[in-house]
Amino acid sequence: MLWLRALHIIFVVCWFAGLFYLPRIFVYYAASEHPETRAQLAIMSRKLYRFVTPFMVLTIIFGVSLISLNVDYYLSATWLWLKLAGVAFLVVYHVQCGRYVNRINADEDHHTHVFYRFFNEIPVLFLFAIVFLVVLKPF
Repeated sequence: MLWLRALHIIFVVCWFAGLFYLPRIFVYYAASEHPETRAQLAIMSRKLYRFVTPFMVLTIIFGVSLISLNVDYYLSATWLWLKLAGVAFLVVYHVQCGRYVNRINADEDHHTHVFYRFFNEIPVLFLFAIVFLVVLKPF
């Protein structure tokens, strides 16, 4: 069980590293006026998205594995349902990042760097909420 928990935490950290850095690339892309720089940032965003997507999948696999060890407890825990709702939102956020990556690589994205600066803060809020739920187990 501990090795499952360790792997879950490792892949959460890896996934969040991508969720934190990918939107920063979007900010730099939107703020740049140089076509060469924008092209390089587009490539970086595509490669990073492809790199971190498996971490999301592995995070979910190991999380479900942990739940399966004590299904009755976990499925009756309100904190877990709130955590799972947060994770579901982060999966949607991840998919939206993929849409932005595709639009950036097709040179069809017209969001401002200010938009992406706000977009970049979303996973931070969810990280705080999820960690507090897991550690404090309220309700």
